Amino acid sequence: MIIAILGPTAVGKTALSIALAKHYKADIINFDSMQVYEKLDIGTAKVTSIEMDGVVHHLLSFVSLDKTYSVYDYQKDARRIIDKLIKDNKNVILVGGTGLYLKATLFDYEFSEGTSYNSYDDLSNEEILDKIKSYKVEELPHINNRKRLVRLLNKLENNEKITNNGNNLLYKDTIFIGLTTDRNILYDKINKRVDEMFNNGLLEEVESLKDSFKDSKALNTGIGYKEFIPYFSKEKSLDEVREDIKKNSRHYAKRQYTFFNHQFNVKWFKTDYDDFGKTIKDVIDYIDKM
Repeated sequence: MIIAILGPTAVGKTALSIALAKHYKADIINFDSMQVYEKLDIGTAKVTSIEMDGVVHHLLSFVSLDKTYSVYDYQKDARRIIDKLIKDNKNVILVGGTGLYLKATLFDYEFSEGTSYNSYDDLSNEEILDKIKSYKVEELPHINNRKRLVRLLNKLENNEKITNNGNNLLYKDTIFIGLTTDRNILYDKINKRVDEMFNNGLLEEVESLKDSFKDSKALNTGIGYKEFIPYFSKEKSLDEVREDIKKNSRHYAKRQYTFFNHQFNVKWFKTDYDDFGKTIKDVIDYIDKM
C-alpha cells in the first residue's frame, strides 16, 4: 500500500505521516524539493530525528548544496526505493509539498536524462509569462493557465520536448490523503511557523551558508533562503526578510492547493489542531475502509 500525504505548508503533514507510518509499519519517502538538500533544516521545516521517532525516512538531506537535483533525478530515486519497499512487502508513505515530484513518481511521466524540469513555485504567473516572452514566443498561453505556462517555459528552457502520460497512475494501490484548514487559520499557522524558524536560528543557519549562495540554485530559489539575498546586500532589513518569507509562503500554499486539486484524486481532511489524534483516527478509518 502507498499513502501519499498532500497539503499546503504548515498544515500538519509531518505529524500525520509519522503517526501513519507507525500504524501501518511503513517507511516514509520525502517529496519536498528543498528537503533533499543537506544543511537546509530550519528554513525547510525539515523533520528532526526526535520527530522521526524511529521511523525510517528516505530522500532527506542527501544532496549537496552545489548540486542541482532535478525532477528526473527524484523520479529515478523515488521509484527505485518504492519498488524495493514493495518487493519487501513494506507499506510506503510519501509526504511533502512539491506536487510535481509526486506526480512524476507515481504517474507515467517520461523525462530525458539531465532534464531540469521546474514547477517554478517561486514565481508568479506574471513572472513566468515574462520569462516566456523573453524567448519571443508568438502565441502565449493565458496568464491564468499556470499549467500551460509552466509546461511551455520548461520546454523553452530545456530546448527539448518533454512527453508524459500524466493521468496514467503506475502504482494502482495508492491512496491520496490531503490535510486542509480554513485559509485564515492556515495563514496564521504559516506566519507563526516563520517566527518560530527565526527563534530557532534561521538567520544563523542562513549566515553559515552565505558562501554557498553563489553556487547553489536551491539557496537562490528556495523560500526561506532567497529572501535573505537583499539582506546580505543591505537592501532590506531583517524584519522585511521575515515578512517576505511569510508572504511568499502564503502564496506558495495557494499554488499547492491548486496543483493538488487539479492533479490528484485527493480525499481531504480538515486538520483538528485542538485534537490532532482525532484527525489521525479519521484518516486511518478512511484508509482501512479503502
